[in-house]
Amino acid sequence: MSKTVELARHLSTLNINNMYKTDFYWTWDKTDDEIDAIFTVADALRDLRERNKSTRVFDSGLGISIFRDNSTRTRFSFASACNLLGLEVQDLDEKKSQIAHGETVRETATMISFMADVIGIRDDMFIGEGHKYQKTFIDALEEGYRDGILEQRPTLVNLQCDVDHPTQCMADMLHIIHYFGGVENLKGKKVVSILSGGNMDVITMSSVVQQGLILRDRIFTVSVLLPDKPGELSKVAAVVAKEHGNVIKLSHNQFVSINRSAAVELRITMESFGTEHKQEIISALEKEGYRPKVVQTNM
Repeated sequence: MSKTVELARHLSTLNINNMYKTDFYWTWDKTDDEIDAIFTVADALRDLRERNKSTRVFDSGLGISIFRDNSTRTRFSFASACNLLGLEVQDLDEKKSQIAHGETVRETATMISFMADVIGIRDDMFIGEGHKYQKTFIDALEEGYRDGILEQRPTLVNLQCDVDHPTQCMADMLHIIHYFGGVENLKGKKVVSILSGGNMDVITMSSVVQQGLILRDRIFTVSVLLPDKPGELSKVAAVVAKEHGNVIKLSHNQFVSINRSAAVELRITMESFGTEHKQEIISALEKEGYRPKVVQTNM
């Protein structure tokens, strides 16, 4: 019995019905069975390739490649995957398309999807924008398919945005599983996450880390109104210190009210251990009579 047959039998035991006509957008959206299924299919394709067996699933069709940032490894990995399955890769060059003349994301999504079976998008240049672009793209595909404009609904694969890099995460994880001889052998192992980037400048890397800390409530900002009197700042600082918060930035606005003696605004940016600790700090401020308001963090 070939390894592929064994893997196919394992695949039949997994609950993966909800993967049909869906996208690979975020890694953490997938269930354990769905992650297992992806690894199983990857191993089956690898086995067929190593035994020089055909892995073609499609007789024709397009794999649309949209890279809004420079890429080598991810670009060629996507092209290789499409070729492995029998799809022809078509790169979308925004400078040579109607996008340069003002075509919207939704219009582009619909136009390039008529004969596409899969669309891979990489957009990680700016925090918040890559995720937004892919979400708009997906919404347009859903609407076009639902309204009968698209005869088929291509699958979108996130080849990296500013929130997640699922293809890299999955490839790394499968390599680790193979290295240790099975996922069961990972139990008890220590995991070290290494942040690096030969193709990423240090300012971008710092921004990514910073935004990640903010998204996970490791860094947050609250606004409180205080009387403009000596000693008020130290009182607030004492409350934060008692709850083991680490103040990293203070902003003092004396012009929030016409009557400065009545109220000035103090914005405190601080570090916490996470969402639960953040709530503990806010609750402590409320207990002392302050009315903390969570505001956007600007570093």
